[in-house]
Amino acid sequence: MASIVNITFLGTGGSWPFPGRGLPSIALQIDDTLNLLDCGEGTQKQIMKSNLSFMQIDNIFITHFHGDHFLGLLGLVQSMSFNGRDGDLNIYGPPGAISIISNALNVGYYSLNFRITVNELLLNEEYDFRTFTVTVHKNDHPVPAYSYRFHEKDLVKIDGEKAKQLGIPSRMLEKLRREGSVFYEGKVYRIQDVSAGIRKGRTVVYTGDTRPMEGMAEFARDADVLIHDTTTDSSLEPKVNEFGHSSSRQAAKIALKAGVKRFYLFHYSPRVDNVETLVEEARGIFPESYPSREILEYSIPAHKVAQDQDRGDSV
Repeated sequence: MASIVNITFLGTGGSWPFPGRGLPSIALQIDDTLNLLDCGEGTQKQIMKSNLSFMQIDNIFITHFHGDHFLGLLGLVQSMSFNGRDGDLNIYGPPGAISIISNALNVGYYSLNFRITVNELLLNEEYDFRTFTVTVHKNDHPVPAYSYRFHEKDLVKIDGEKAKQLGIPSRMLEKLRREGSVFYEGKVYRIQDVSAGIRKGRTVVYTGDTRPMEGMAEFARDADVLIHDTTTDSSLEPKVNEFGHSSSRQAAKIALKAGVKRFYLFHYSPRVDNVETLVEEARGIFPESYPSREILEYSIPAHKVAQDQDRGDSV
C-alpha cells in the first residue's frame, strides 16, 4: 500500500486578507483521507488553485472561532452542495463548535444535499481515524482554541516471499495488515507470520493561534512537521503576546526544544511585508525553519522500516 502524508498550504496569513496571502487554511492528506485544517475566508478559491478538490475533503478541523479561521466554511459547504456532493462531511473543533457552526451553516438560502456532523473534541483523548490518530492541546489564546497533533499509524511491512510461501493470496494482504489476522482455507494467519518490520508513522502538529507555551514543546515532541503561529518578528513580542500570538523567535525556540524535523512559519500578520525577516530570525535558532507560502506543497518522506527491512520482498 502506498502511504502518503502531504501538506498543502492554502492560506498563510492572519487577521484579514493581504495581497498574495490568504487567511489560515491547510490541506493535510494522510493516505486516502483529505483533511482541512482551518477554513479562513477564500479557502475554496485557494483549493481551486491547488491540485486538490474540495469535493474530496473528508474532515475539517477548526482550531478556534475567530473569523479568520472559519468564515470560509459557509461558502465551502454551499459550493460542495451546488456541485452535487453526497458523501458525509465531518467538522471538528473546540468547545462551542456545535452551536457556532450550526448557526453559521443556517445563514442564507440553499439546499444541503449531504450530511454534516459537528464534533467537539475533548482534551486527553486520542481519536481514531483508521489510518491516523488525532490528539488536541489547549492553547493560550483569548478564546477556546486547540492545537492538533496528527499521527499516521505505524505500518507493518509485509514480506511478500513469506506470504507466498504460506499460500496467502495477495488480495488478502491489506486485510491482514489492517486487521492483524485473516482466516483463509481453514487456517488463521497472523501479521507476525509475514512481518518484515515496522515503519513508524509520520506526525504533523498544527498550533493555530497561541502564545508561546511550555507544554507545546512536549505536545510537538519529535514531530516530522510543526506548523506554529508566527504572527510577527520578535520586535513586536509584547504586543503580539498580548493578543494571544507568538513571534517567529518564540516559535523557533519551541521547535528546537521539541526536536521536530521541520518547522513552518505560519499566520503572518498583514503588517508583515517581508516574511524573510521572520524566517531569518527563526533560522538563527532552529535551522530547519521554512516559510509557508500560498499553494506550497510538502510531502513528508516515509520513515525507514525499523527491523528486517532487507529481508524478502515487502509490500
